[in-house]
Amino acid sequence: MNLSNFFSIKPKPVEILFFTRHLATMIKAGITIDDALETLAEQTKSSAFKKIIESVLADVKNGQTLSKALNKHPKAFDQFYVSLIQVSEESGSLDDNLEFIAKQLAKNYNLIKKIKAAMLYPMIIFSVMTIMGGFVSFFILPLLVSFFEAFGDNLPLSTQILLFIANTFKNHGLIIAITSVSLFTLFQYIIRLNKVKPYWHKFLLKLPIIGKFIINTQVAQFSRNFGILIKSGLPIAKSLDVTSQTLNNITFRNHVNRLSSSLSRGKNIADTMENGQYKEFPTLVSKMIAIGEKTGKLDESLLYLGEFYEDEIDDFSKNLTTLLEPVLLVIIGIAVGFVALAIITPIYELTSSFSK
Repeated sequence: MNLSNFFSIKPKPVEILFFTRHLATMIKAGITIDDALETLAEQTKSSAFKKIIESVLADVKNGQTLSKALNKHPKAFDQFYVSLIQVSEESGSLDDNLEFIAKQLAKNYNLIKKIKAAMLYPMIIFSVMTIMGGFVSFFILPLLVSFFEAFGDNLPLSTQILLFIANTFKNHGLIIAITSVSLFTLFQYIIRLNKVKPYWHKFLLKLPIIGKFIINTQVAQFSRNFGILIKSGLPIAKSLDVTSQTLNNITFRNHVNRLSSSLSRGKNIADTMENGQYKEFPTLVSKMIAIGEKTGKLDESLLYLGEFYEDEIDDFSKNLTTLLEPVLLVIIGIAVGFVALAIITPIYELTSSFSK
């Protein structure tokens, strides 16, 4: 194992995008790869990415191809990227294909931004609710204990429940906080285990709303990346192998690997999808792939699917606020109503007894 790669920092997607775009421009202008890489190393602001470019430059100067030099830095240039560069070198169209790769990286970057935008709103709401809930539980509720103890034992049920919660956080608040953080950390560790991860990923796909969102993101990445690789001239089986490495969900990754294996046995992709255990892939995918295989335009069908599911993700991110707002309002309303009822009811009963 190359320890320098193991401890290296992964460059940002936008850095890879600009590197590819500028490299394509310079090579198209007639600048040699060596000079182009040297210029890019001087211009980059990231010291970590600069070291990677300098390493690639040294390998290229030593007679290695650009694809082999890039392949030594998997954290910066994944197999998808390296495969496209390799095909470009073999076809003698590195300058044109670099521009094509830059365009696809821009689309993938926009897809990532759409996914992050879709997740931003619920994460903000969840974080605010967690912070506010923790503040009320640890600082406000304990203050109510001594206040309501003066009322004696004749308290409404809602107030007794609130007092139980307040006493619990007052007496065991630190233990609860440490236990909660420990359980969350343990949970994160368990779902990352190789034996547990596949089951966890499959479970996520079955969740309402979240499951559909994950499916759309995986299908969009599968369709776009698979289509790009075929369009660039890579064999279908090899394209499937590379595409599987670009997917985050293990269930989808295993599906794509099985599709690749079925091709080696003489089957086509559409029939395998329809007859096999590929329920996570929407029916539209197998239908469009079948059309692409019959017409000899599989790459166009896949790229259409990629755009279609990217639009689905975009619509999901726009509609998520509308979907979550009523649910959050109900949850917050119930919580606020319960606390208000628990506090006001005993006070009202006390003032009523004084008036009598």
